[in-house]
Amino acid sequence: MTASPYSSVLYHSLKGRHVVITGGASGIGAAMVEAFCVQGARVSFLDIAEAEGRALASATGASFHPCDITDLTLLQQTIKTLGEAPGGLDVLVNNAGNDQREPFEEVTPGSWHRLLALNLDHQFFATQAAVPFLTRAEHPGVIMLGSVSWMRGRPGMTAYTSSKAAINGLTRTLARELGPRGIRVNCIVPGAIVTPRQTAKWITPEMNQEFLALQALKFRLDVSHVARLALYLASTESAGSTGANFIVDAGITQN
Repeated sequence: MTASPYSSVLYHSLKGRHVVITGGASGIGAAMVEAFCVQGARVSFLDIAEAEGRALASATGASFHPCDITDLTLLQQTIKTLGEAPGGLDVLVNNAGNDQREPFEEVTPGSWHRLLALNLDHQFFATQAAVPFLTRAEHPGVIMLGSVSWMRGRPGMTAYTSSKAAINGLTRTLARELGPRGIRVNCIVPGAIVTPRQTAKWITPEMNQEFLALQALKFRLDVSHVARLALYLASTESAGSTGANFIVDAGITQN
């Protein structure tokens, strides 16, 4: 049996802690669900994809909660319910997002606001709902998810890059806002990560070569590289870090 990539280092401070992950049914989110479960955390995850979510919950032992994160009332109520359960809430990972491409000329007010809702709005309102419960935790933390796409100015992704740029400012502000309550807020900023969705929709052999040429490290990043960083940021090993961007991009932003 192949060993899990998330068992090579054990963060004892994660054992038994309640970690809530948005968008956890696939891609980076699913890797995080697996990673925290391997570490002995109690994991709850939210997603709109019910079939995938239930399958992952069955495979990992995590708790799946169907939720459309753009329904902010439902999102906040779901987090409130999770926080009120025995054991409270220790870590919130605002992972959910959508990197839908759209030509500049075809962006409409509806598509613009939909992508901002998917990528930005829920990160604030999920955090707002979690804070009353995080303040009761011993080592509470919030992990935001950004993207190097805004640093690189990727065309065809105006709403997405605008959302991810805003998360940079939101992370820093929330770190100041919540620091006096003992809550750390950091942001993981992934580069070009290979996921099933990316492979199916966007990635071609030519794009693979383009990314490798731009990166300082000459291998493609996968979801485990992001999930392992999430473990560190949620653990007490990163107790002195807040308001920071942690970039995992194999050096692509050096160009």
